[in-house]
Amino acid sequence: MDVSSKNNVRVTGNLHATETIVFGHGFGIDQTSFSAIVPAFEDKYRIVLYDNVGGGNADINAFNPSRYSSLQGFVTDLENICNYLRFPDAIYVGHSVSGMVGLLCSIKNPSFFSKIILLGVSPRYLDDAQTGYVGGFTQADLDGLYAAMRSDFQAWASGFSALAMGNPDRPFLAEAFFQTLSALRPDIALIVAKAIFESDYRKDLGKLNIPALIIQTTNDIVVPKAVGDYMNQHIPVSRLTSIGTEGHFPHMSAPEEVINAILSFI
Repeated sequence: MDVSSKNNVRVTGNLHATETIVFGHGFGIDQTSFSAIVPAFEDKYRIVLYDNVGGGNADINAFNPSRYSSLQGFVTDLENICNYLRFPDAIYVGHSVSGMVGLLCSIKNPSFFSKIILLGVSPRYLDDAQTGYVGGFTQADLDGLYAAMRSDFQAWASGFSALAMGNPDRPFLAEAFFQTLSALRPDIALIVAKAIFESDYRKDLGKLNIPALIIQTTNDIVVPKAVGDYMNQHIPVSRLTSIGTEGHFPHMSAPEEVINAILSFI
């Protein structure tokens, strides 16, 4: 299957630029989630956008439950996209799950990216009592989340959209997330949610060999502040920046702050 159509790959911006920025979106949303920040980089950079299989306008027929039952399926997709486009030493901007996908991809393919920006990213969502690690969720929390998804996916999507987006004074933001989240096929959403929330890539953080910018909001129910601190401590070359907004989508709720943070880093 053609990589471009499988992942709805789009190349925009300055097509003659020597530098490239690749944007990877999070769970339940698609490449349009970056629409408020992409214009700030279009004059100077070549821009690559894509949709993860299972969401957006990616090919739904390409979704294989066994392939995407872990993040490795998404890592392989990103590898295929990079090999297809052949834009070495790109800057990667990854939101949520795609941040970890980009990190794992970079470790396996050192020539792909020169820098990585991690927006609301976590190496592990479950708390770990043995090590004292705070991920933000207990197994009971996740079991309840899965049960809610199975019981009434639309109702769950509505509630989760509002909680994850935050910013209750701007309900249109939660509505935008709900539109893409609720459009997911429920069985696919559950498989991907489990792949994300039950992952543990803490041991891989120290293997990253490129500079990383970690962007954390003031109140993210999906990725608490302790996770950002943990990543900053365990990634060899990293910078942690706090954004003055709440929720899991700083590039949507505070785009100017995110743009400024990225520009100061790259």
